[in-house]
Amino acid sequence: MTSLPDRFRAAARGAGATASDADLDAAAQHLLSRWTEPQRHYHDVSHLASVLDVVDQFAGLAPHPDRVRLAAWMHDAVYDPRALGDANERDSAEFAEGLLLTLGAPAEVAGEVARLVGLTAGHATGEDDPDGELLCDADLAILASAADRYAHYTSAIRREYAHVPDDAFRAGRTQVLQELLRLPAIYRLAPIHDEWESRARANLQAELDELA
Repeated sequence: MTSLPDRFRAAARGAGATASDADLDAAAQHLLSRWTEPQRHYHDVSHLASVLDVVDQFAGLAPHPDRVRLAAWMHDAVYDPRALGDANERDSAEFAEGLLLTLGAPAEVAGEVARLVGLTAGHATGEDDPDGELLCDADLAILASAADRYAHYTSAIRREYAHVPDDAFRAGRTQVLQELLRLPAIYRLAPIHDEWESRARANLQAELDELA
């Protein structure tokens, strides 16, 4: 199995980065150090690998899959459960653009990866954005998982927000679930939507019912 640093290096090269292999490997290790921070229970290396696996599985649906892969690496590069609003996504997008520029990626690529990262704040994409749709669909893949894995996911999310009292967490989580259920489609790319949409909605509704 290809290692995560190797996958990062391949994606960076595919997206036009000109840095040395040593610099690309160092960047990958730095990113992995972020993904293994102690406050992460769900948004960790396992989540990163899962998102990358979905991107790889459906890469043929996106015109620029290596940009999507890089966005997957960067989308939770900054993750503080105490941050407000979309601060994590905005900071991750800014971090992504700066890192890719230092690795010799074209400015257009760095800016586009940053844009993709920003989409994960609300998982809402515009018209004709298959790269963005693939990233958002991959990021939300956990929602369509089997019941035991979904339960593990919700437990990990609660641990990330252990500092939040139960009543406040229940209210905030309820709002998140309701917003996801109000999306016209949780998954936008047709093959993913057809396979996962109904299961994801059932999982979300079941969790919402438990919180009520």
